[in-house]
Amino acid sequence: MKLGTFSYLPPMTPQQVRKQVEYILARGWCPAIEHTEAGRATGSYWSMWNLPMFGEQSVDRVLAEAEACRKANPGHVVRLIGYDNVRQTLGTAFTVHHA
Repeated sequence: MKLGTFSYLPPMTPQQVRKQVEYILARGWCPAIEHTEAGRATGSYWSMWNLPMFGEQSVDRVLAEAEACRKANPGHVVRLIGYDNVRQTLGTAFTVHHA
């Protein structure tokens, strides 16, 4: 299944995911968490988990929200996006939990 920026690479380790969250925050992008059923993951619509994390600076809080989304939605694919509010576009998107 090919989803998002890193989908052609092997799954990331927790340390690699952490580095990507650090990158998102360092760029000033807004992290947001989305999820969808595993069978619908290639579609264009994903459900937003809570509100985007505007102004968030804590990697641990972003990762905790991704984990909370996974626990609340078992069997779903969870992805993290980084929204670039200057260019008003998606800066990155990658899955953090596969079903």
